[in-house]
Amino acid sequence: MTRYTSEEALQLVLDSDEEFTFSSEEEEDSDNERLYFEERLDPGVDISDENAASPSSATRRARSNTVERQKDYKGDGDHQTPVAKRAKTNIQTSNKQSTLSWKTETDIDMVPQTLRFLPAREPGPQLSPADAHTPLSLFKMFFSENAVSTLCHNTNAQAAGAIAKGRKYKWTDISISEMYRYIGLLFYMAMVKMSSISDYWRQDSLFSLPFPATIMSRDRYRTISWNVHMSHPDADKENDRKRGTPEHDRLFRVKPLMDTIRHVCKAIYHPKINLAVDERMVACKAHTGMTQYMKAKPTRWGFKLFVLADSSNGYTLDFSVYTGKNNFPSGHGLSHDAVTSLLDCKVLGSGYHVYMDNFYTSPKLLKDLFAMKFGACGTYRDNRKDCPRDATNSLSKKSARGSIRWIRDGPLVFVKWMDTREVSVCSTIQSAYTGDTAQRRVKTQDAWRTKTFPCPAPVIAYNKHMGGVDLSDQLLQYYTAQHKTMKWYRKIFLHFLDIAATNAFLIHKELCGNMTHKQFMEQLIAELCGVSQKVAPKQTSSDHVPVPGAELGSDAKNICTVGRKICVLCKGQLGSVIEA
Repeated sequence: MTRYTSEEALQLVLDSDEEFTFSSEEEEDSDNERLYFEERLDPGVDISDENAASPSSATRRARSNTVERQKDYKGDGDHQTPVAKRAKTNIQTSNKQSTLSWKTETDIDMVPQTLRFLPAREPGPQLSPADAHTPLSLFKMFFSENAVSTLCHNTNAQAAGAIAKGRKYKWTDISISEMYRYIGLLFYMAMVKMSSISDYWRQDSLFSLPFPATIMSRDRYRTISWNVHMSHPDADKENDRKRGTPEHDRLFRVKPLMDTIRHVCKAIYHPKINLAVDERMVACKAHTGMTQYMKAKPTRWGFKLFVLADSSNGYTLDFSVYTGKNNFPSGHGLSHDAVTSLLDCKVLGSGYHVYMDNFYTSPKLLKDLFAMKFGACGTYRDNRKDCPRDATNSLSKKSARGSIRWIRDGPLVFVKWMDTREVSVCSTIQSAYTGDTAQRRVKTQDAWRTKTFPCPAPVIAYNKHMGGVDLSDQLLQYYTAQHKTMKWYRKIFLHFLDIAATNAFLIHKELCGNMTHKQFMEQLIAELCGVSQKVAPKQTSSDHVPVPGAELGSDAKNICTVGRKICVLCKGQLGSVIEA
């Protein structure tokens, strides 16, 4: 075991901190970025509401800064709109909305234009069911030998640089097979939880685990963990010198492997018709300038990922990591760009139905997706641009449960439904109301009973298909390889492992369907480590070993005693009683 003095341990921490230390300019999030995630507002599409609840100080500062920056002009690509003209446009929009009136469930809505479902490939795994697909072979499609070879090369270069700086530990270059064994140990630790890494190598204890020590030593595991690197250290230094310039890439240390994982996710599986877009958090509190805070999420601090998933099984199709930069290529806001960047017509095809929550949904986004031949459905906020706000005959707090209001605007239909509270949904896929119902438990005369209420078609579809990313997150968390690390990019590396293992399981389930998630992970660990799952139990001295019985004879007393030896355990416990 390698031991360090207090000065060496401190230097170890400082050297690790150097790899995720950013300038104060990059470290501080802008007020608008706090709005995106703490308040879940998007200044690009949200309109301030004077009647809304009192906003936080960050919200007030961001709105003030946004108004100050937009005092004379509002940018939209290369076009600039003067304030007077924009005010006139807002008045015209307000007058238009004031003439609208909400319709009820008794009014008949037009049948929306049906987008023909034309996927670029046959939906499902792009592999032959006739071939033999083991957990390892499917996992190696994401972490191929070429990708792992690059990972080994960069890890060896990182270790050589660390030793040159004075690190005092033994290092031999890691090979591809050893890297696969290391990954197998990470998954093993995900299935067998211990309080600390060193507990996996405890010896002579009731709680000892013999398996990890047969794969590699504890010190070898630690040195690999310290040095695992997805990009070359020399290229990292070159990128770090560009800090503060547009050429600097905050995700440079994870880009090589991230691009590979994203490409394979889309290449070996084609989704079914229903897709979901949502956020995912990868827990991390490192001071990188990219970590975000979301009070509404179970994981509040960490890296923010925008994820596209298949609603039918939770397969992660594509994802992007939010870097904290406040730039909108299209000029329509972060929520708009996050969705459109994940939907590639050339890869997917057309006719897909995309479901999203109220952070993303806006009339502009849904119309743009409709022009791309993607149907969309999602909950929306009343303060979004171009959403009906002042129309007459709207729902009130006293409206009966099950009441429906709707307004159609071309391909868009805005629907409001009174459940325990008002639910607002916008869609380009369904009609407003087609006779669907929803069952709810209600209390009447001091007794609970089930009652049926009319329910809009977009609400039914949203509740059925929106959970694709939530299902994906659930599958990832069952056997996640995540644990505490000192390097921010290793957190993302472990998340890539989770995505690869979970997607490989879902593909195996589609092709074979003969394994549970736990069985799949157990076999994957065994194949990665190059061992067999079946281990013969060790025979101890306390085991009673049977011997052939005595031949039958006329003397009944000798039938069970002749030819047998005295048990060592029984003799030690009973002593002279047996001899007598």
